Amino acid sequence: MTPITRDSVQKIPLSYATCSIGCKPSDTLPHKLEAISKAGFTAIELSFPDILEYGAYLRGHPISPGNFPELTQVSREIRKICEANSLRVMMLQPFSNFEGWPRGSPEREDAFKRARGWIEIMKVVKTDLLQVGATDSPADKITTAREAIVTDLRELADMLAQNNFRLAYENWCWSTHAPGWKDVWQIVSAIDRPNVGLCLDTFQTAGSEWADPRTQSGLIEGVPEDVLRKNFAASMDELARTVPAGKIYLLQISDAYKVSPPLEDTTIAGLRPRGRWSHDFRPMPYDGGYLPIEDVAKAVLKTGFRGWFSMEIFDHGRQGKGKKYEMDAFAKQAMENMQKLLKNCTDE
Repeated sequence: MTPITRDSVQKIPLSYATCSIGCKPSDTLPHKLEAISKAGFTAIELSFPDILEYGAYLRGHPISPGNFPELTQVSREIRKICEANSLRVMMLQPFSNFEGWPRGSPEREDAFKRARGWIEIMKVVKTDLLQVGATDSPADKITTAREAIVTDLRELADMLAQNNFRLAYENWCWSTHAPGWKDVWQIVSAIDRPNVGLCLDTFQTAGSEWADPRTQSGLIEGVPEDVLRKNFAASMDELARTVPAGKIYLLQISDAYKVSPPLEDTTIAGLRPRGRWSHDFRPMPYDGGYLPIEDVAKAVLKTGFRGWFSMEIFDHGRQGKGKKYEMDAFAKQAMENMQKLLKNCTDE
């Protein structure tokens, strides 16, 4: 495994997800980009909802998520703002609920239509990377058969390859078929395409294997805590030993609040408990969370990966009901905490 030296982590490029900042109506996308740039980040993950929101602001009316001719025009304006702030678009996200729909179904047809539209946006904003989240569509609506999942994603990878674009596949800890890092790694390996790799995430990894927002302890229960910790350490060691650095495209960074009272074990507004946890209870590192995120980051760095670390946080406060802040100060703190994480992950 690769040593984690101070010099090597200082060379890691740093990105910030646009969906991860802003708490007021006045926090428009141009203001977000300015704050992110001033804090020292050099790239963004461009969030599709931000394109929709900024498009509505520019046009004075809502734009349909399927109106790609208009959305590409809006995206062209966004690229200009990024360039004015010395930011590149590292990735377009989050492309979701793509794989597993029955062949011939309207949902599968829509999934591929969306893919073609998102590819047009990628061309305009000059990014070569599409994040695909492991689908969380209900199991009675999709197939979870691994062969079908792989076939769908391979077809998407080949569509992207026509433009020299890449696919970053991410485990979402509430996903129907791939909640863990090992699940998505097995799928990426089976896809066997040079333009398909992993989008790993400190929250998603620890949130699927170590923690549970439905319990009083905040941990997965049913096994003694010392066994849970031992199992998680073994999983991180396996990640470090088995995943090639070249198959990791980025690591997203966030922590999680321990939810009190615990979340009910029900689906609300289409989101399972871990999905709601992800949506509202994810602070930046060292800001009140409790996940072993340094262990995840160290495992990724031990592979030799020194690519993008990207801040992706959804901090609505400990109760998930909202949090007020000024974006400039928030983005600056995010950069300081990112640097602290990198420092704490070194062997020195």
